[in-house]
Amino acid sequence: TRDIKKTKLKKGDLGTVVLVYEKGKAYEVEFVNEGGKTLALLTLTPEEISTVRENDVLHARGFNTA
Repeated sequence: TRDIKKTKLKKGDLGTVVLVYEKGKAYEVEFVNEGGKTLALLTLTPEEISTVRENDVLHARGFNTA
């Protein structure tokens, strides 16, 4: 739901929940590129994520790694 500067992730980037902590108090979310390389693995709170909805438009953007 927001940009995360330290990882260069932008609001709206799509990640996958890979672990749920304490019945949804926090989530481990993995962000990957089109080749399957992990760009970031973050622990996020419910306020920091949103679900994909049926009417959402998925997008792709370039991502420079250090």
